[in-house]
Amino acid sequence: MLANLNQVLQPAFKGGYAVACFNVFGYEDALAVVEAAEARKASVILSINLDMIEFIPLQNIVSMFRPLAESASVPVCLHLDHNYEIDTVKSAIDHGFSSVMYDGSQKPIMDNIAGIQSVVAHARQQNVSVEAEVGSVPYAKGRDHIKSALTKVDEALMMVEQGKPEAIAISVGNIHRIESSYVDINFERFDALEKAIKIPLVIHGTSGIKPEDIRVLARRNVCKFNIGTCLRQRFGSALRNTLASDHELFDRLTIMKQIIPELSDEAGKMIELLGQ
Repeated sequence: MLANLNQVLQPAFKGGYAVACFNVFGYEDALAVVEAAEARKASVILSINLDMIEFIPLQNIVSMFRPLAESASVPVCLHLDHNYEIDTVKSAIDHGFSSVMYDGSQKPIMDNIAGIQSVVAHARQQNVSVEAEVGSVPYAKGRDHIKSALTKVDEALMMVEQGKPEAIAISVGNIHRIESSYVDINFERFDALEKAIKIPLVIHGTSGIKPEDIRVLARRNVCKFNIGTCLRQRFGSALRNTLASDHELFDRLTIMKQIIPELSDEAGKMIELLGQ
């Protein structure tokens, strides 16, 4: 069933667990994620990132993924990940996304808040949820223009009180797209943010966080973890192994039918790690 972000995060906020938000790049990995969620009776978020919307028009993305969410036996949110253009975010709302993230984290806090206010006003009319980011989560590779800045408690409070998003992404040492190492979470800053902020918190860059730290954060007020790298790595590994197993193999559906269970297994492990 299609759900907005608020509908999946509020039960997590009250229940002491977190919801997995997977970046997906095609029908097959989205199907694998939904099947993993259904097997565990867990809610899940299908996330569409900037690379994806530059590759496929918004209306085509919605046509592909929204019916999958609507027909699922568990709540599935269709979410637009980091986007820096207000008009694009509003267009995603109009085309049928149930949740959006306007990322004004590279701007001064008052400009960030003003952008969120504009998006929230548009989203409320269509029962769509909004995620903001305060501070700035850097990237291990690519997008070198994205700064690294821990979330300031006073700025996060200003965003919550004035911007009124349903969730707020924080920077506490997490880094996007780490492939083979782990970061150290700044729990001193996280503790201060958790004490001050009374809406669901979001962590981006999950694949680079130690599993034991993920468990701790998921039991507290982090209700959404964005997951991309580990699922893409599992896809690449499964694809290489499948093709290597039969050098005559060429049919896409035959190949993908062998890869989908691998992706579903990876998604299932992450869903369980977050406490669902």
